[in-house]
Amino acid sequence: MQYRIKEVDKLPRSLASDVIARQLIRSGTSIGANYRAACRAKSTPDMINKMKIVEEESDETEYWLELLTKAGLAPQSQISDIYKETDEILAMTIASIKTLRNRKSKIANRKL
Repeated sequence: MQYRIKEVDKLPRSLASDVIARQLIRSGTSIGANYRAACRAKSTPDMINKMKIVEEESDETEYWLELLTKAGLAPQSQISDIYKETDEILAMTIASIKTLRNRKSKIANRKL
């Protein structure tokens, strides 16, 4: 995602695109920061909570990217690679959360 930060600089200069660009940088960099925190989680429930934040930030990033094209501030071709990457991260995150929840429920069932 780091090299994607520079893509924001390619947006046209306007008040609207500047606001969206700032939001994109915030949510986009939050994905990596929260994933890193999830990797250092102290327990499975802690990891699930941190991965849910990754999911939310990925979804928010997709929202800002969609808004860029719907507002006519960037052509679809300019953001398509970033959107695809974000969508892949979102799908992997959701799959990971499901796996973690299944693991958690299996452990709980063993204790019974």
